[in-house]
Amino acid sequence: MTREEKGVIIEELAEKFKTTPYFYITDAGGMSVAQTNDLRRKCFQAGIEYRVVKNTLIAKALEQLDTDYVEFTENVLKGFSGIMFHPESGKAPAKLIKDFIKESGKANKLKFKGASVDYSVFIGEDQLETLLNLKSKQELVGEIIGLLQSPAKNVISGLQGGGNKIAGILKTLGERPE
Repeated sequence: MTREEKGVIIEELAEKFKTTPYFYITDAGGMSVAQTNDLRRKCFQAGIEYRVVKNTLIAKALEQLDTDYVEFTENVLKGFSGIMFHPESGKAPAKLIKDFIKESGKANKLKFKGASVDYSVFIGEDQLETLLNLKSKQELVGEIIGLLQSPAKNVISGLQGGGNKIAGILKTLGERPE
């Protein structure tokens, strides 16, 4: 690969890292061709872009960003590295990785190395479960709106229910003989 080709890949990766706040780095070394094809197929079906890139090129692309990814270059970018990009969800790649590992069982060679979700760094296989439990911004906003609406709904239903009760009592009292 020529220096110019490497430069193009670095620029392309840096732009992808800037525009995609969710990316995962995996180690798929030792996987068979069939397993790799299956992983790529599942990524495509889930809307996840999967690319295999040299660690040095990834490191140079990360250096061009404002976020500090020193932990990635020191701890994650070793051995075989594949990058998963998802434009909308930080949870989708984590779910795909976990399902792929569960599905392939003992024959599994895919390993989670690290991730960047909304520019927060997660390193190590133990962080995969944490990433699965993270809520997206949309989910958090939905929960907050639901919590804010709940007291208002209770007050309104109480007033409506109470009004019907009072009307019922008055009607019963009015119909009762004296």
